[in-house]
Amino acid sequence: MVRRDFVAAQKKKIRGSDRIFNMVNNIILTIILLIVLLPLIYVISASFSDPQAVIGGKVFLWPVKPTLRAYKAVFSNQKFRMGFVNSFFYMGTGTAVNIVMTLLCAYALSRKEFRAGKKLTPFFIFTMYFSGGLVPTYMLVKGLHMINSVWAMIFPGAMSVYNMVICRSYMINSIPDELYEAGVMDGCTPFRYLIKVAIPLSKPVIAVLTLYYAVGKWNDYYTPMLYLNETSLQPLTTVLREILIMGNIDQSSMSAMDMENMAARAGLAELLKYAVIVVASVPVMLIYPFVQKYFVKGVMIGAVKG
Repeated sequence: MVRRDFVAAQKKKIRGSDRIFNMVNNIILTIILLIVLLPLIYVISASFSDPQAVIGGKVFLWPVKPTLRAYKAVFSNQKFRMGFVNSFFYMGTGTAVNIVMTLLCAYALSRKEFRAGKKLTPFFIFTMYFSGGLVPTYMLVKGLHMINSVWAMIFPGAMSVYNMVICRSYMINSIPDELYEAGVMDGCTPFRYLIKVAIPLSKPVIAVLTLYYAVGKWNDYYTPMLYLNETSLQPLTTVLREILIMGNIDQSSMSAMDMENMAARAGLAELLKYAVIVVASVPVMLIYPFVQKYFVKGVMIGAVKG
């Protein structure tokens, strides 16, 4: 009887500790959520508000005198539209190349039959910590005649070793060797096994890696700064950088707005910054819901053995 009372007291104590932990945890997470969410709400509200209200600091959580003038100016800007199309091309083509290269390399290194795999893996890992440097890389890209070419955004970063290691670990830990043995007995070639068996069973990690690569390609601004000098090839991140950091806004997008004084132009220019941020963020935000259910499973199984 005493033992039962002791156990019951211990369970009650543990439940009390759990409640305290959950309460503190919820408070901390709520604070973090507000820190992240409030700036996003402000940017969205400011992009729909009147320019003078934004300059006067009257905007906080809700748009003041809602208007679509900033978005009309953004989408009437030819340079912005061109950058938007280029970014989609770089993200789509680049992500496809990244996934293909990652799967081929990860599959080869995951197979026990490939005896050189264990010897080659350290060479891949080595490149995660040491590289040739900026100048040799630029000389290589220039020697391959990819300067001012769309391929400068595709091939130099065709595969991430970090993502390849995640994919390789997933294939080793999550795909039974018995499937390969059964496939070989049925006359299945290694490449056919990759297409018919390994890839369908690797959907979670492929979805996660697609998100990683797509977001990386969409947000990449350093690579076009190095290799792309022509305006017609520059992605949206370059245009966004010119607007936010360098303050370079094409006045042609404002002339259609019937601006009569410099104060109004300055107000619309400030408003354009928020509108461009929103438009540039929407495509990436739309990708995440489609891979959310695979995210935790793909990363954890690919990174943790067992």
